[in-house]
Amino acid sequence: MSNIVEAVKKNLDLTQNKTLNVLIYEAFRKTIILGDIPAGTRINEKVFAEELNISRTPIRLAMKQLVNEKLVEHIPKAGIVVKGIRIKDAYEIYDIRKSLDTLATIKAMNQMTEADFQELQTLLEQGEQYNEADEIELVLKNFSDFNAFIYEKSQMPRLKSIVLELQAYLVYFRDIAIRSTKRRDKALEEHWLIFRGMKTKNVEQITLITHEHLDRSLQFILAEMERRQID
Repeated sequence: MSNIVEAVKKNLDLTQNKTLNVLIYEAFRKTIILGDIPAGTRINEKVFAEELNISRTPIRLAMKQLVNEKLVEHIPKAGIVVKGIRIKDAYEIYDIRKSLDTLATIKAMNQMTEADFQELQTLLEQGEQYNEADEIELVLKNFSDFNAFIYEKSQMPRLKSIVLELQAYLVYFRDIAIRSTKRRDKALEEHWLIFRGMKTKNVEQITLITHEHLDRSLQFILAEMERRQID
């Protein structure tokens, strides 16, 4: 089994209560976004169908959706070719995140109880401990839990669903930025500043720190994408 097929298979979770069409689409989408299928790679439906032991229909449907999302493109005489994530995609997604994260944080702030704030503080303290122990995977999860907590407490299910649509992109970007020790330290500091802004209901501080937090992450990501020669 080729490395590319193996990467898709790794992201294919058949335990989920979803149709095979959806599962195949999500597996390809996540694999492409995470960069495990390099830009310029041609997707051979026949090979994937044979190695995954499925019909070509789910793969064809997945490619159709991914063409619409501009993650792959149909090139005459070549077939389906991966486009992947581009620098302009990073800018767009981070602009969206600035708006969504700021809104969610302010909404959550106004609805959280003292017990909620204590739970969030405990989460931040755990993040500090993981970071000091250099437990990178636990730090990554802690950062995701921090964001998920705020979105949950915002009590805005539609906003939360929009974020879920971006989740695979966010995982890709988060992993690039937070694997840097320097960026992890700064991001934790920024999370504490956001927390304190929420405690004091300081909308101006929340907006400023959230935007600065995401701008710094974006700069790390752009530098890494340039290093990988992703345009």
